[in-house]
Amino acid sequence: MKSPPRVAVIRLQGVISTGSRPGGGAALNDVSLAPIVEKAFRKGKPAAVALVINSPGGSPVQSSLIAARIRRLADDKRVPVHAFVEDVAASGGYWLACAADDIWVDDSSVIGSIGVISAGFGFSELISRHGIERRVHTAGKSKSLLDPFQPEKPEDVARLRAILEPIHEAFKTHVSARRGTRLARDRDLFTGDVWVGNSAVEVGIADGVAQMVPKLKALYGDKVRLMPYGVKRSFFQRFGARLIDDAIDVAEERALWARYGL
Repeated sequence: MKSPPRVAVIRLQGVISTGSRPGGGAALNDVSLAPIVEKAFRKGKPAAVALVINSPGGSPVQSSLIAARIRRLADDKRVPVHAFVEDVAASGGYWLACAADDIWVDDSSVIGSIGVISAGFGFSELISRHGIERRVHTAGKSKSLLDPFQPEKPEDVARLRAILEPIHEAFKTHVSARRGTRLARDRDLFTGDVWVGNSAVEVGIADGVAQMVPKLKALYGDKVRLMPYGVKRSFFQRFGARLIDDAIDVAEERALWARYGL
């Protein structure tokens, strides 16, 4: 008897970064996801691969590497890829969504943020008030960029923009290549703005409002089998054996989610 179609389901949840997540969980990066993505495309001849995305973004390089791996395997195996957005697919999270052939959102999903951001703090006046002298010595005039303990310099800001602009262009190129004529031509979609639910469909950065299970049943039949794949956590990570969290990492991850009300 012919077996029912199988759809591999890869959960992509969290901030995209090279390091571990606060609390000891595995971060979303190409190294941690490579074996999972490879297995999802190769095991059992899946009829399709579904990406369940809930990410506020993070590293543009890791976003690019993960998305490129998904596309290579999709093209090599001739397997369609569907993305389903939960709470948010913004910035790098949307970069991942664009690796799919179509993108489906919830009515309340936040999606987009096609831009690049660099944020920091300035403490020059604070240390000055406390009589602290900052001493920096470099070999190479460009070695100290945007030192938070020195006043911001126009030339440093210009250098930072020279770094951010090529990354933004790469993001725009990826989105344009993947979404093509589905993108609205009368709107600038690359300002870093976000859209919610149906508004994302109207501007072409998503294809429709749908939830994963009913949509996959509509595409592959009621007997479709969903095969979940995800990053496994160790015994110590599952039971909270990590005693000391990196407070800065925790704050940065929370700040990323907080930008979208989460």
